[in-house]
Amino acid sequence: MDAAMNLRRVAVLGATGSIGASALDVIARHPDRFQVTVLAAGRQLQALLDLCRTHQPTHAVIADEQLYPALRDGLRAAGLATQPHAGSAALDQLAASDACDTVVAAIVGAAGLSSTLAAAAAGKRILLANKESLVLAGELLTRTAERAGAEIIPIDSEHSAIFQCLRSRDASLDGAGVRRILLTASGGPFRGRRRADLEQVTPAQAVAHPKWSMGPKISVDSATLMNKGLEVIEAHHLFHVPAQRIQVLVHPQSLVHSLVEFIDGSTLAQMGLPDMRTTLAVGLGWPQRIEAGVGGLDLLAQGRLDFEAPDTDAFPCLALAWQAMDAGGTAPAVLNAANEEAVSAFLQGRVGFLAIPALVANALSTLPAEPADTLEVLLSADQRARQLTLNAIAAA
Repeated sequence: MDAAMNLRRVAVLGATGSIGASALDVIARHPDRFQVTVLAAGRQLQALLDLCRTHQPTHAVIADEQLYPALRDGLRAAGLATQPHAGSAALDQLAASDACDTVVAAIVGAAGLSSTLAAAAAGKRILLANKESLVLAGELLTRTAERAGAEIIPIDSEHSAIFQCLRSRDASLDGAGVRRILLTASGGPFRGRRRADLEQVTPAQAVAHPKWSMGPKISVDSATLMNKGLEVIEAHHLFHVPAQRIQVLVHPQSLVHSLVEFIDGSTLAQMGLPDMRTTLAVGLGWPQRIEAGVGGLDLLAQGRLDFEAPDTDAFPCLALAWQAMDAGGTAPAVLNAANEEAVSAFLQGRVGFLAIPALVANALSTLPAEPADTLEVLLSADQRARQLTLNAIAAA
């Protein structure tokens, strides 16, 4: 009974995605430590049902409410006691409920914000893989978490690296003692290409990431370097470090996941193979280290480590993210929303690769930054940026 009481009850939001799969892989390796209690998916009904058969959670949530009957009937047909739910309100309620004490926030895009805020307000440990929560509402999320005593542990490899390096000194000091943070970027599939070479890039080429296995949207963000721009904004909010002390380095081997330089001249780096199970194991087990199913790093076999400056002429999305962060207020929300719509249009073959930064730049210049004091203001900016971008796509 004591062992059961000590189990961490984990909700995996975005369970059918790559991060969800990695989280469930790590959890399954430690049945004495973790219990999957909530599984949530968007529209991947069959994949969710398959996961429920394997992990037998207490609750299953499908975001698309029209799929609720199929989820209910599928669970019943499988002979599972898992309770079916549908819709964002149900997801928020479960994320904040006693059904879980740990939430893997891996829903892609702005759709993951509401449940992440609900978990933060309820004081949960949040394994944050949904970067839009911090880009769209960084100040609101971190303030909510601090008030409720919630613990945010980043799951992106770069932010997990920074998290681990920063724990080498008094964590209560926030950004004190840190000279700068160096975020590494793989450079994506088009590293080294000039801007003119990117005109005819196809969606299939853009999603073929050289190091990481990710969903199509995140893969395109990596190809444009917008992913790194969003991560700069994330790091600013997560670690209380001013924007001017955050630098990006392209590191194609993806073995050094990020570095922290301290005021005493020391620089700490976190290294490892490019596998999300490592960062999920850090978040699930922290402050202890647990087995992740990932091998160690053989530096002799890997050979050289290269670093170079990002090319913001060929990949202007990174510079646009800096611009939005400097503007503050609603600007990051506009950046994120316009990018989501532009990437979606690119993946559908409706616009070209270089149209993505152009559409984002148009939204930022058309919608000036406003103070972002409430979630309602941020969501309004998000919607206006989406509509503006959709109109621009339609007129193209």
